[in-house]
This record gives sequence, C-alpha cells and structure tokens, in this order.
Amino acid sequence: MWEKSRGLNALYGSGDGVERVVACVHSVTSDLYFRDNLLNAHGGRQPGKPLAGLRILDVGCGGGLLTEPLGRLGADVLGIDPVADSIGTAEVHAWHDPDLRGNVRYRANTLEELSEKGGQGAGQFDAVVASEVVEHLADLETFTLCCNQVLKPGGSLFITTINKTKLSYALAIVAAEEVLRIVPSGTHDWDKFVSPVELERLLESNGFHVESIRGMLYNPLSGAWSWTESTRINYALHAVKLEEPDPDEDDPEDPTVIVAQAKARRWYN
Repeated sequence: MWEKSRGLNALYGSGDGVERVVACVHSVTSDLYFRDNLLNAHGGRQPGKPLAGLRILDVGCGGGLLTEPLGRLGADVLGIDPVADSIGTAEVHAWHDPDLRGNVRYRANTLEELSEKGGQGAGQFDAVVASEVVEHLADLETFTLCCNQVLKPGGSLFITTINKTKLSYALAIVAAEEVLRIVPSGTHDWDKFVSPVELERLLESNGFHVESIRGMLYNPLSGAWSWTESTRINYALHAVKLEEPDPDEDDPEDPTVIVAQAKARRWYN
C-alpha cells in the first residue's frame, strides 16, 4: 500500500514552504474538525484536555505536525510512518516538550503491520486520523480495511485529502508544483486522487458509515485554510465504524438499516 519512494516524506522536511502549508492544513483540521467531531462522538471531557481518555492513531504522521496538537488536547496518540527518518525527527521534537512525553508515542510501522490480527493495534483505537495521506496510496481498499481493523466499534475515521477534479489538478499539481513551487514536483499523482463520492462508497462497503464531508480551501496569499461549501479541491471526511451485531440477539439490526439511518443524518457543507 505504501510507496516509500513517493510517500509522505515528500511533505515533511522539504523546506519552509512545505512545512507552512502542511501546518496550516493541520491547524484547521485538528483544531476544528477532528476535535469537534470527536467530542460529539465520545462526549465531554475534562476542561483544557477535551480529548483526554481517547486513543488516537495518526497514520502517516511524518514529523508529528498533527500528532503533537492532538496530544496537547489530552489524547493518547500513536503516530506511525513507514519512513524511519521521519519518526526519528518526530521523537526528538516531542522529547523537548514534557507535556507530550506521557501521551505521544511514535513507531516506524505501516498501517498493515499494526492492523494484523492478534497484533497490538487491532481494535485498540477510538479514532484514526489520516491527514493528506490517501492521495499518496497505491491501494485504498487495503487502507480502508486496515483502518477498520484497528478501530474499536463506533470509532471515528478522519481523512483530509484532495478531490479528483480538473480544478484540483490545476491547483494541486500545475499551480502548487510547477508554477508556485509550494511543494516539490512529483509530490502528487492525479491518478491517486479520490472523489468524496468514491471514498464514501469505498468506506461504506467496508464497515463504515460517513457522518460528514466538508470542503477546505487554501489561500496562497495569506497562507491560511478555511472551510468552504465546495469540495472540488480539498475536503475533510468523518466516518464511523459500524457496531458489530450481537450474535446472541434473536433479531440483530440489519447493517443496511444502520447505513440508511446514517445517510439520513449526514450533512454536507
């Protein structure tokens, strides 16, 4: 699934411009989308540490740009990345912050390795975060299945990624890579971009229901990200792992009914 030669390491340590863009993505998503949806799904937590008591897996964590903010919100966070150098950088950075030493950990692992049956990651996490990850993957279905494997029933999956449209090609590849050179040439492969409709279909075919999808927009002049009604370029998605039916019940609820109910509740911005 992971392609190390063109993987997430291209997004980290590639210069101040790349760091600034990725940090902005993480700011808008971690401070708003991830936090608020986790609180809605799992109830209130202690003041100042709203994610305390939650176990979160940050997939493709790179240098820990999202792992650390989640840890500061009180979550017990494990960041994984197949690139050992990125994990080393993340560990060194976290070590200098005493507030993170007890609840932020890193491992040079792939998601497949962590999700293997009988492994330490199976069914262990309240939430999985994959920010700017899926557009770099060779096998989205395996990724989806592995996310399902590591989540507890009712756990949340958060994804931020790039839509597969002509506009996203023009902005994310032509403008960002070739004209403005915000990211190195070759960082993105348009064939791996995925639309919200396709990603939703894939998730709901593999044990999830999609709660919400929101558009995101980057302003290269201000360097800021904001929410938008359009998902034509970037978007964030929140899905929840379906509860497994109790085999001891005489008439367990049909999962298709659960999905239908979830779709009725879902909203798009």
